[in-house]
Amino acid sequence: MEKTSSKKILSVANIAQIALAAAIMCVLGPFSIPIGPVPVSLTPFAVYLAAVVLGKYKGTIATLIYLLIGLCGVPVFSGFSGGAAKLFGPTGGYLVTFFVTAFIAGWFVEKSEKFWVRFLGCLLGLAVLYFVGTIWFMIGMSMAGKAMGLWASLMACVIPFVPFDCVKIALALILGGQIRKALNKAGL
Repeated sequence: MEKTSSKKILSVANIAQIALAAAIMCVLGPFSIPIGPVPVSLTPFAVYLAAVVLGKYKGTIATLIYLLIGLCGVPVFSGFSGGAAKLFGPTGGYLVTFFVTAFIAGWFVEKSEKFWVRFLGCLLGLAVLYFVGTIWFMIGMSMAGKAMGLWASLMACVIPFVPFDCVKIALALILGGQIRKALNKAGL
């Protein structure tokens, strides 16, 4: 039975789905609008889309692959950047936490067909992303000699993004839900 499970996880279809989701993140991730230390990026949309379409495990693996590609220096992060300095810099906590966000969102998608439950699950993933990313940002800025308090950090890195991220979640749930249904219908 163990071999069957391994074969199912490592099927060509699953590998292709994971690779395609990671590729979509790599294509959408660099496009951003700089509005402060953290730009408005399409990466969260791509992460949520992967979680909705692929679920918690495959969506998380796709997100980890995206992060590893960026860590290698390929310019797949916002503003066509990449490398360890971006991933582990002051705003890197938002990037690093994407895989946790994908897992949480994917878990809710797998547990419920209801839009509002899935939306709340995605919001929970977003809250974790904001929490870890903001703490990481505050520590990074402090280490750079530019300490910022909690309120200033929230104003720079969280509050302006909430409306954009809610729209990204809703769009990912709508589009991803349709793609997920089509894949299920096709037996994938």
